[in-house]
Amino acid sequence: MNMSKLKNKVAIITGANSGIGLATAKLFLKEGAKVVLSGRRQEALDEVAKELEGDFITIRADISIPEDNKRLIKEATNHYGNIDILFLNAGIAKPIPTTEINENHFDETFNTNVKGPILAVKEALPFINDGGTILFTNSIVHQKGFEGLAVYSASKGALRAYARVLTSEVKSRGIRVNSIAPGPIETPLYGKMDLPQDVVEEMGKGFAAQVPLGRFGTSEEVANAALFLASDEASYINGIELEVDGGLSQV
Repeated sequence: MNMSKLKNKVAIITGANSGIGLATAKLFLKEGAKVVLSGRRQEALDEVAKELEGDFITIRADISIPEDNKRLIKEATNHYGNIDILFLNAGIAKPIPTTEINENHFDETFNTNVKGPILAVKEALPFINDGGTILFTNSIVHQKGFEGLAVYSASKGALRAYARVLTSEVKSRGIRVNSIAPGPIETPLYGKMDLPQDVVEEMGKGFAAQVPLGRFGTSEEVANAALFLASDEASYINGIELEVDGGLSQV
């Protein structure tokens, strides 16, 4: 079987040390891409590097820090030259009721989920090849009102609005901009919610029950959507948000 949908394409993936980002990195490598895996934790990147095969490098960078975005793009392009695929996948979600929202929670969420991707795009654009692809991991949360996710939902709504404008601004260069909106996916994101395990599991059961397919999705299922949108098979797909959510946002 010829696995080369992304042969010799250079892809940068943020939040690549676990979950959706890691699954996508593995799939992109399998399909012949040269991959830059970026994440906040060096030890996580080192662990991941042991299990990957193909042409890749890891770069520790926190997307919420402007200087890290500059360095990420600089190191990536120094190593591989221009960029074909920029997959801005890093994001955080911490549930907090509206009455308990504080400035730290707001800043942390927006710096990672909105400011980070916007500044990363700015740094990367001069190095993205004409005809390249920019991909965001968004979420279905801005389409439905899940309690406790006010700031997270607001951040994802902002990212969706930004992506629309970006789509218009890069059209003359033939760069496609698309977003993936996962529903409940089995990823470490749920472990990072600062909630007791049993609470997370109960939340999970509640979410799964709302999904028409009756289950959580896998990181690999989201990675397949990312591969499609990044490949030439999606050459006329532009400006969309593709829900990968088992139908949760649709019914």
